[in-house]
Amino acid sequence: MQQVTPIGARIPRLSRFGWLMGLYAENHARLQRLFAPARLGEGSYLSRVGDGLDVRLDVLERHPYTLELRLTYDLRDPLTGEPDPSAYLRLYADARQVETTHCYVGRRWQDVIGLYPPPAELVGHRLRMNTFLGKWLEYLAERGHGVATLAPAPPRGDVPALPVREAAPQ
Repeated sequence: MQQVTPIGARIPRLSRFGWLMGLYAENHARLQRLFAPARLGEGSYLSRVGDGLDVRLDVLERHPYTLELRLTYDLRDPLTGEPDPSAYLRLYADARQVETTHCYVGRRWQDVIGLYPPPAELVGHRLRMNTFLGKWLEYLAERGHGVATLAPAPPRGDVPALPVREAAPQ
């Protein structure tokens, strides 16, 4: 007589770590379609689509198989003067994956969840950051950002943190 295997036992389950690696691969494909960063040299690039929210892509460092990037809007935090929001990315060319290492200035994962977090907490934190990146990249593509709108950017020092307002006449 044959035994019936429950459906749940026949469908393989994906671990949270496996899900995270899948997100890395999806984000690599999205980023490559959007900006093709592997073709860019070190420096800053600006994508303008006329909506007032210019996107800045900084190629921070190039290594033989990895690329360090920062993706941000061309805005600055009024308190720190740093770009906000920011996502720091590591692109692994050989593995075809993109990992969000941390978001916002000074907020590395160690600052958020401690130096020795339980593995489940670390994977959960990385899942949230990389899910955010995927949604952001999709949004940028929908708004029209891409290789065609990307051009070398002026240095950040040339861009004021806040719009300069003229004093009211007295």
